[in-house]
Amino acid sequence: MAHEVTLDISTKFVLHKDVKIEVKTDAGKLGTLLVSKGNVEWLPAGNFVNKKRLSWSKFAEVMEAQGKAVKVRKKAAA
Repeated sequence: MAHEVTLDISTKFVLHKDVKIEVKTDAGKLGTLLVSKGNVEWLPAGNFVNKKRLSWSKFAEVMEAQGKAVKVRKKAAA
């Protein structure tokens, strides 16, 4: 298994509660990604006090600068 990603979402819109995305590997839990309207946060496994927070504009900057370029696959016509 490369990663196990679990999504806890009760609606298709992010409203007043964070969307929680738990990420695990064979070695154990990496952490939880918290997605909200205002920002994105990373809560590392085993850390219940300090999470890392980025605004959406800063997240976009980091992804542009640090993210690996991957071609977008087009969906096949039905």
